[in-house]
Amino acid sequence: MDHFDLNAGVLHAEDVPLPAIAAAVGTPVYVYSRATLTRHARVFRDALGILPAVKIAFAVKSNPNLSVLKVLAAEGYGADVVSGGEMERALAAGMKPDGIVFSGVGKTEAEMRRGIEAGIGQFNLESEEEGLELAEIAASMGKVASAALRVNPDVDAGTHGKISTGKAENKFGVPFDRAAAIYARLAQTPGLNMRGLALHIGSQLSSLDPLEAAFIKVGGLMQTIRAGGHAVTHMDLGGGVGVPYKAGEVFPQPAEYAAMVAKVTADWGVTLMFEPGRVITGNTGVLVTQVIRVKEGAGAPWVVVDAAMNDLARPALYDAWHDFVAVEPKGETFVANIVGPICESSDTFAMGRTIDTVARGDLAVFRTAGAYGATMANTYNSRPLVPEVMVDGAQWAVVADRIDPATILAAEKLPDWLA
Repeated sequence: MDHFDLNAGVLHAEDVPLPAIAAAVGTPVYVYSRATLTRHARVFRDALGILPAVKIAFAVKSNPNLSVLKVLAAEGYGADVVSGGEMERALAAGMKPDGIVFSGVGKTEAEMRRGIEAGIGQFNLESEEEGLELAEIAASMGKVASAALRVNPDVDAGTHGKISTGKAENKFGVPFDRAAAIYARLAQTPGLNMRGLALHIGSQLSSLDPLEAAFIKVGGLMQTIRAGGHAVTHMDLGGGVGVPYKAGEVFPQPAEYAAMVAKVTADWGVTLMFEPGRVITGNTGVLVTQVIRVKEGAGAPWVVVDAAMNDLARPALYDAWHDFVAVEPKGETFVANIVGPICESSDTFAMGRTIDTVARGDLAVFRTAGAYGATMANTYNSRPLVPEVMVDGAQWAVVADRIDPATILAAEKLPDWLA
């Protein structure tokens, strides 16, 4: 469920007509619904209420906008971060340091030191080498860093290859058959408080079966580690639950997910940690765009819009689907190709798709664009960096400015020998 609905024939974000935002801010522009964001955060959190001890850390990489993080902080969410920049955003949004989990395979010495200084709750270690480096840094600061060892369970998530993270050939985590020995060695290293295991097998999962298989496998590893005399008090189960991008798709609901977790972990006796991203923010946002022109094609016509692959990269990267609907639909449809203005054939959003009939100057939206949308935007072809807006009932505000080419150009310098 989201709060983007037709009202008197015009698509609204909550109580705000999208044409009003487009007229004031221009297009393309991301528009987020606070009501949708809050609802999704509460549904996921409340579903996990059947579990005895839970901590939720929002996957900041899915949508790092400060206002989005501020809303989630108010709902009691922590943050799962994969860079120092994301950590600073989480702290700036008011997320408690001990609710921050630092993941990622390439944490630098400076990032680890900053995390220790900030007092973050947990580092998810991707290798024994990283654990030893973290321990050395923490000890040099007179601190102890709490950590979990990320394990690669070699479970196929059944999702797109570029967002699969739990197979043996993926770069994430330590090999499953070496994990117990690595944990044992790190648990005896000064400067580290090894408190658990972590895993994340991929994103946009349409079935709970791979998750259940991975959880069962890592639960067995937990028991092996305990039998070796080492404590395991926290188990980080990651994220990955998907969302429907087109009509008719069915994905697991948070309550179903929570029931599966409750069954698998009933005798674990740990604090369970979760890192949802897309399931919280996916349906929270849309990308509003304007039709530049409709161009005759050899087959279907080309609908050229002012949004491009630099604004919404998922279709170019993953052949991803985003529903495309008119802001003021006329009740008619046609078959068309939807493309942007960038000089790349990959700047294509859909081919041969039945869509609302649109013409030059019409507004339309790409739906389910609240996750991995603006955060992946760039300025390829010297295009502006897309702005972001948040709506709250009948009020709205720009929460990230459009950064125009002149501003970007001003950050560049000519050396004296070229001036």
